[in-house]
Amino acid sequence: MRHIINWNRKWAFTKNADAVPEVMPERWDYVNVPHSWNGIDGQDGGDDYYRGTCYYAKELVRADLPEADRYYLQFDGTNASASLYIDGKLIASHDGGYSTWRADITDCIGEKSLVVVAVDNSPSRTVYPQNADFTFYGGMYRDVSIIAVSDTHFDLDSYGGCGLAVTPAVLEDGSADIRIQTWVRAPQGTLLAEIFDAEGNCVAKCEAPAEAANDITMNVKDVHLWNGRKDPYLYSAKVSILGSENEDSEAIDCVCSRFGVRSFVIDRDKGFILNGEIYPLRGVARHQDLWEKGNAISHEDQITDMDLICEMGANTIRLAHYQHSQFFYDLCDERGIVVWAEIPYISQHMPEARENTISQMKELITQNYNHPSIVVWGLSNEITMGGISEDLMENHRILNDLVHKMDSTRPTVMAYIGNCAPEEEITFLPDVISYNYYLGWYEGKAEDNGAVLDHIHALHPDQALGLSEYGCEALDWHTDNPRKGDYTEEYQALYHEILIRQIQERPWLWATHVWNMFDFGADRRAEGGGKGQNRKGLVTIDRKYKKDSYYAYKAWLSDEPFVHIAGKRYVDRHEEVTKIRVYSNQPSVELFVNGKSVGVNDTEKQFFTFMIPNEGVSELRAVAGGCEDTAVIRRVEKQNPAYVMKDPGIILNWFDITAPEGYYSLNDTIKDIFRVPEAKDALYELLGPALPDKESGKGGGLVNLLMTLTVLRLANAEASGSFGHKMEITKEDLLALNAKLNEIAKPVE
Repeated sequence: MRHIINWNRKWAFTKNADAVPEVMPERWDYVNVPHSWNGIDGQDGGDDYYRGTCYYAKELVRADLPEADRYYLQFDGTNASASLYIDGKLIASHDGGYSTWRADITDCIGEKSLVVVAVDNSPSRTVYPQNADFTFYGGMYRDVSIIAVSDTHFDLDSYGGCGLAVTPAVLEDGSADIRIQTWVRAPQGTLLAEIFDAEGNCVAKCEAPAEAANDITMNVKDVHLWNGRKDPYLYSAKVSILGSENEDSEAIDCVCSRFGVRSFVIDRDKGFILNGEIYPLRGVARHQDLWEKGNAISHEDQITDMDLICEMGANTIRLAHYQHSQFFYDLCDERGIVVWAEIPYISQHMPEARENTISQMKELITQNYNHPSIVVWGLSNEITMGGISEDLMENHRILNDLVHKMDSTRPTVMAYIGNCAPEEEITFLPDVISYNYYLGWYEGKAEDNGAVLDHIHALHPDQALGLSEYGCEALDWHTDNPRKGDYTEEYQALYHEILIRQIQERPWLWATHVWNMFDFGADRRAEGGGKGQNRKGLVTIDRKYKKDSYYAYKAWLSDEPFVHIAGKRYVDRHEEVTKIRVYSNQPSVELFVNGKSVGVNDTEKQFFTFMIPNEGVSELRAVAGGCEDTAVIRRVEKQNPAYVMKDPGIILNWFDITAPEGYYSLNDTIKDIFRVPEAKDALYELLGPALPDKESGKGGGLVNLLMTLTVLRLANAEASGSFGHKMEITKEDLLALNAKLNEIAKPVE
């Protein structure tokens, strides 16, 4: 019978070895798995976190293992490439930092053997991801285990799967056919397949001769559907291999998997339909890292993440930009969260890495096929950033066909960068599409998103459209006059209020995912007054502070009554009359100032506004539907300098720029300035090396992104080295360029 032994504790670790040791090292540090060597330096900025090969070593004593015919060593996550050595001999290697892989070690271990794992997160041309806005934390950062099995066992050698695939199909009579596929090594005896409901009752059973590949279908009457957050009901499939000589004896091997029975359709005009009912998918994207831990997070950490997402009222998560842990997919099944799962084929197409996209996709689907929460397989993210080559197109055709062959029940999807033209051939390739749009942050106005989505929707008559990323950054800066680019909590909240209203007006969007649920490590970043993180999260990277934008979504999505006064960190206010924003899912809100009611607002929905005199110290209390919240503000003569962005990496701020109406300035985008030759020439005088080729307009992998940036953003990024190289740019240089641009009139529309 199968035994699984957790093997997480007490690994010797070093980043300083030159070769694989032949004996147990004496001077290495001891760590427990999950472990990452970039938990600190991967989040502190500078794009200088350690990327190289590190070693983990541990002795394996055969007498400590249960008696079995075969032993497998399983790794749930080793980023990015890993090689397994036993007693100095290379046993197996794996490329891809986010999926499970195994090695059969039966014939390699002696009475006492030294197990060494070399894990490498160095830059590579053959393993994804390599160019993306997040830290590629190195480490053996998920569980390690030993699996002991008989010679006859469910397959453990194919792409990290469990040898069992469950495919439910809902029938018109209220029953469901449950297809059970298994793959068995050295088959013998009888296969017993059983289905249990959530209460543990056996509702279907079938026996068949055990074969290398088995395909059994059973029917479950009056099936209980998995119905998202409303009712995430789960069945279990248990399949056993019974010995032929005595069917009452212990099973030779056994695998179990939970599954849900549901039907869904992604409709171009109606959006997402679950079990025949319209079920708009509104939620967030998630990166898995945590403050000072990197990706080496615990089960408790993952439960905290799920609790925060569910409290907000989200019903979908885009698990970006790689395979997440089985524990988290299980949580999604249990909580009724609808999932977009994807591989890390992102930002930069690498011709030498095609096989890696194929192997990672095979692993993603094989390992996660049984999760009812997953409804789409993501082919890539923003991959057209560097242009669209025929090799890129062929890579995507191969992946699209592969997914359809491996799983006929789920559609394919891609997330396109905002300036990938919706007329491009690649946008018609997957079954459904979604766009990453940052209008209101990197370019344009937040109010523009709706019209752009309407345009794309009209161009794709056969594909449903979603919004896979949108958001803006917020740190602990504050203002009474929020505007794009100020990194204040107030602008982030305002931005999301605007986006929420536009999404509400477009129910045909099949799914929308805020970028991002949590701030996350991006070590090359240095902006907004902080380093080493992308701060677009609704919650801080340590999960300790929910920004006001979090409560904006809670007001929209959650059914649990609540009220929240926004701007709690914006205490010192210098305006005579100040705006108080209150978020609630109740129909009306009453605000009290120093115990006295200033009125009831029942004319707005979700986002309530009160204008109050700002005098001395004001204690605020908001009451809505039996809920209440409090805050304090204080009148000051001048703006508190602690609330104004200070960034040593920024040589000039947007508010230092003169921008006369009708004329260009550093606050305009590269794309807009390129419309006028005189303005374009002025730009090349200072920023030529950072811009696309002047004559052809072609350039490196970031061309499309660069065109969406303001001149100021690009200049600050180049001065701080955010794109991997640095230019010598001074404040005086930028002010001189701005003066030139201020004299150049914009074209009349």
